[in-house]
Amino acid sequence: MTGTIEARLAELGLTLPSAPNPVANYVPYAVTGNLLFISGQISKAADGTIATGLLGRDVTVEAGQAAARLCALNILAQAKAALGDLDRIAQIMRLTGFVAATADFADHPKVVNGASDLMVEVLGDKGRHTRAAVGVASLPMGSAVEVDAIIAIAG
Repeated sequence: MTGTIEARLAELGLTLPSAPNPVANYVPYAVTGNLLFISGQISKAADGTIATGLLGRDVTVEAGQAAARLCALNILAQAKAALGDLDRIAQIMRLTGFVAATADFADHPKVVNGASDLMVEVLGDKGRHTRAAVGVASLPMGSAVEVDAIIAIAG
């Protein structure tokens, strides 16, 4: 039986990918008390392809938002791996979005909205969160976007 959040994902036509494995010496998530910390998730699709490039040069804001949505789906996949059930999410507390961009690109918040919007679409008010959107020169594997998360666990 699927939970409420997984039913909402299905209703939106979204499928969670398998939780990605770390690409270096770190863990994908850690729990302390009622907080779940999820390591940065890059813009990797379920088929293994990665949305790559620099915003302001070869990636549009819209494509960057789609890349950020992939990051958010990977965050939810890690949350499911950590918690066993997405309905244990009490609140998305914080998202930090990193956008690979040219020095003159200034629309980082618009790009990271792709992740923020997905969280609210899927989780409703539980998806509303604090956030930072930061521009960087490059990201792992050439990814266009990376997002990490802090999530409050119910119960």
